Amino acid sequence: MENRSVVTSFILKAYTELEDHRYVYFTGFLLLFILMLLINIILITIIYIETSLHEPMYFLLCNLAVNGIYGTISLLPSVLGNLMSHTYEISLTACLLQVFCLHIYGAVEFNSLAVMGYDRYVAICHPLHYHQLLSQRTFCTLIALSWIYPCIVFGLYFILTVQYTFCGRIIEKVYCVNFELVKLSCFDISFHSKVGFFVMVLIIVPQVLMILFSYAQILRICLTASKESQAKAIQTCTPHLLAVINYAVGVFFEIISTRFNMSHVPYKVRIFLSLYFLIFPPLLNPVIYGISIQAIRVQIFKLFITCKNKLFTL
Repeated sequence: MENRSVVTSFILKAYTELEDHRYVYFTGFLLLFILMLLINIILITIIYIETSLHEPMYFLLCNLAVNGIYGTISLLPSVLGNLMSHTYEISLTACLLQVFCLHIYGAVEFNSLAVMGYDRYVAICHPLHYHQLLSQRTFCTLIALSWIYPCIVFGLYFILTVQYTFCGRIIEKVYCVNFELVKLSCFDISFHSKVGFFVMVLIIVPQVLMILFSYAQILRICLTASKESQAKAIQTCTPHLLAVINYAVGVFFEIISTRFNMSHVPYKVRIFLSLYFLIFPPLLNPVIYGISIQAIRVQIFKLFITCKNKLFTL
């Protein structure tokens, strides 16, 4: 549908707080961009080439890394471009595209973590039936649903945003987000807000329930298990718990910075809070799993040793 907005572009005002040291921030974000792409690609490559890692848990981790790359590409090239711009302007089409991509990234990240929680539940509570309950067909379906479900749910809601006309131009962030964009509409947004709350419930509640159910069952098993089994369960669950906590902290920061008056908080702190869930999960998840899981850690060392030997033989 053609969008006949009064406003055809927006100003990302948050960049005005960064312009005094724009080259420093540009260098920092560029290094982050390269690092996030590199570590996620290394993780995906190791899982792909090492047949011993062709298990559901590692494919789910690979899915998490793919989403990290997708989120990184959706955000950081735009940030780098705007840091070098003097207008900090983004077109309506680009803004809408960024809204869709970043919200899908956030929802897929949450879905992926929920599915990985279910995987840990099956591995610990039903180890003898693991490959029956999580067959290749089942986990492929779960991975597909982790992408399809948010695309459908948020996509239907996003249609309402696309149909709006906008009268305001100033967005108080370094990227476009649905709530900030809708506030600039020329019309009443009360219905849109109610639908948005319902969509947020659909995207968040089932995943939270799955994670809580999984860990409630794991805790129940651990309470009656031997100390050795408890230690093994903790070792198995620690990377996933760290990833969930890291993402939950980022989402909490984003909700606080978007929904509440944060005028008393320094602007640069607000920028950091709004970027946390978009930068730190893709940056830290591969590190968390790479360090915590011995099978991946061993393969990373092998990869670096192989590369080192090849360099010395040149």
